[in-house]
Amino acid sequence: MSERHPNAGPYKDRHGRTRWRFRRGGKTIQLPGEPGDAAFEAAYLAAVEGRPAPAKPKGAVTRLPSAAIPRSLRAAWKMVPKSLPEWSRLETETKERQSRIAELFLASKVSKEADLLWGDVLVSDLRRRHLKGIIAEMADRPHAARHLLVVIRRMILVALDEEWIDTDPSYKLKHRPDYVGWKAWPDAARQQFETRWPIGTTPRLAYALALWLGNRRGDVVSLTPGAIEGDSIRLVQGKTGRPLVLDITPMLREVLDATDLSGPTILKTAFGEPFSAKSLTGRMADWAKSAGLPPGYTLHGLRKTLGKMLAEGGATTRQIMDTLGHTDIQHAELYSREAEQEHLARDGMRAVVKLVSGGKKRGG
Repeated sequence: MSERHPNAGPYKDRHGRTRWRFRRGGKTIQLPGEPGDAAFEAAYLAAVEGRPAPAKPKGAVTRLPSAAIPRSLRAAWKMVPKSLPEWSRLETETKERQSRIAELFLASKVSKEADLLWGDVLVSDLRRRHLKGIIAEMADRPHAARHLLVVIRRMILVALDEEWIDTDPSYKLKHRPDYVGWKAWPDAARQQFETRWPIGTTPRLAYALALWLGNRRGDVVSLTPGAIEGDSIRLVQGKTGRPLVLDITPMLREVLDATDLSGPTILKTAFGEPFSAKSLTGRMADWAKSAGLPPGYTLHGLRKTLGKMLAEGGATTRQIMDTLGHTDIQHAELYSREAEQEHLARDGMRAVVKLVSGGKKRGG
């Protein structure tokens, strides 16, 4: 208790911050700031006299929404661009999307009943149960939950590097949403698209680049004629920063030979300008619809199609990784397991047919 302020004393709140309160007659009144502050002295005097604290005067200093409490989640996020090297390698669109996700999360309440925002929570107070609760609340939006977890993990990495925490509460926290993912294009769908959009058209060029290079839309739109080196295409993936050298298949060569490669990019709009990644996604949806395909056949689905072809053709997991540019072996193994299941199931059913057919012949 303060000698200058009887019945008032400091205490540590749940975040380790020092606060002051006035206690008398079983009543507790929170005091703003600390002794010596104008707001504190005014509130203390009001508490002693048993009257309401004076309203905050106009023009009083207030904390800006973007202000960050030291060692909080918001403070960690503000440090992400400079503290995490991988941030600089992300595409601009990815950075913008993750920043939007982070700001919405940091500005949201920890719970409906609490006034505390996630942005004000100290990283050291973040527990595994909190992350699992966040994921559970977004069970109906698995994609959004996965993206949010990626963003929160960036804040945790900063906190670990800054030694604000010693352990990662998200370590091995698995989030595998129950969804099929991007749809691979079956043979019939590809034939339908190719019939509608012959070689020499922009839709066919976009389709061929996405399918036979197996890369993301950002990499497809940014490819320049200079990337073509003889029978190969050399590129650096925007998402991972990984350099790749890919063979130009005869199917892709046929399309490139019919393409104007005067630049600035291999794929160009009707005005001779590069596509943006977002606009190409919309245009592919229009082109697929024009070809009579139902919704769901996307540019990224062509990347999955190549992965499926590689696995079915007997490519190893490592070969799939190096073709698609995966940095996580688990992604590549998905294609291998799917192809292996199909082959094993087919061989198994052939054995059943052979057994049954053989039995009928002996019985006859």
